[in-house]
Amino acid sequence: MERLVKKYQQKYKRVRDQMDTWEDLNSRLLSQFGNASSIIERMQVLQNTKYYGVLTCVPGMKKELLGKQMESLESFLRAMKTTLNEFDGIVKALEKLWQDGCQLLKGESKQPTARQMQARIGIRPSLSDCLEGLRAIHEMHHSEYLLKSSIIAAISLNSSSADLSAFHRLLADQPNIPREEVKFIFNIIFAEEIS
Repeated sequence: MERLVKKYQQKYKRVRDQMDTWEDLNSRLLSQFGNASSIIERMQVLQNTKYYGVLTCVPGMKKELLGKQMESLESFLRAMKTTLNEFDGIVKALEKLWQDGCQLLKGESKQPTARQMQARIGIRPSLSDCLEGLRAIHEMHHSEYLLKSSIIAAISLNSSSADLSAFHRLLADQPNIPREEVKFIFNIIFAEEIS
């Protein structure tokens, strides 16, 4: 069983790499979202001619400004879609690590009993802990990816400042990935490295 636990720990090291990449992507998405939000708020002002003052005399000024802002917004929306695709890649990688973890047990010539699945060897985690942790981490990230996709899909030119602010907080908070729970999972798996 100790050999299997060590194999699971290797999988968790790859999970940690994926989670580091996730954090980088989240920073990028927040920046892209902030830029897109600024453009949406700016366009709401630019659509009102009263803010142009003497510039209303310049032919095509309003149309030109709105056109440039729209181009920038489309660029940020495409960038966010690309970032979401990278998030999806991480979710798929975490799912594969979980499935590979399940296959590790199925590939054993002698299948562990329920008691062996729950057994701990010293401070090492049980096989159940290893599998459950992989499943939980995948589900957290999958749920968060779905939330992020929904938020990005909900953005429109009619989004209010309050909506954009609430969306930004949700993206930043990542409510589906409770940090304490993830830390607890890693503490269980790498107990011998912590103590």
